[in-house]
Amino acid sequence: MSRRPSGEPPAATAGARPSRKKTPKGAEGRGAFLVAHIDGGARGNPGPAGYGVSVEDAAGRKVVELYGYLGTATNNTAEYAALLALLEYARKSGAASLRVLSDSELLVRQIRGEYRVRHPGLQILHGAARRLIDDLPSVVLEHVPREQNGAADALANRAMDLRESSGPLPEILRDLPPLTFQPRPL
Repeated sequence: MSRRPSGEPPAATAGARPSRKKTPKGAEGRGAFLVAHIDGGARGNPGPAGYGVSVEDAAGRKVVELYGYLGTATNNTAEYAALLALLEYARKSGAASLRVLSDSELLVRQIRGEYRVRHPGLQILHGAARRLIDDLPSVVLEHVPREQNGAADALANRAMDLRESSGPLPEILRDLPPLTFQPRPL
């Protein structure tokens, strides 16, 4: 692993780093290599918003599907919510390696440090995502065409259509300072 100059933020594609958090005993996915498609959407931008996350193991077997209804939010906020839901899941499950596939070029480039994050609400979400990435051994983010992100898109649409979530919103979304949207408690 190469060393970065002091003061420079870690790259989202950095090599393996030891996890600082202990994984709960019996956690699913312990030490697993996971591949996840993420997507977020809003109808009206801002408007009713939701996210979807489809996680597979290295063999392509479905591990988990996560989706969440966010209430009124922007598309970019929903994209970050999907990433945060995934990162929290990966941390809790003890994933050894995580490959994140997103059709949001903005999100991918902001997390990689290629684009600045200008919006104050996104800065909060970006910071939360960076902290979770730092807690995982290996995270790689890749941009994919929308056509290759169908499973996550369908889950985000399910959240928006049904105005429901697959479970409680991730802790990280509940614990953030007030944003431009109000997550719907379950």
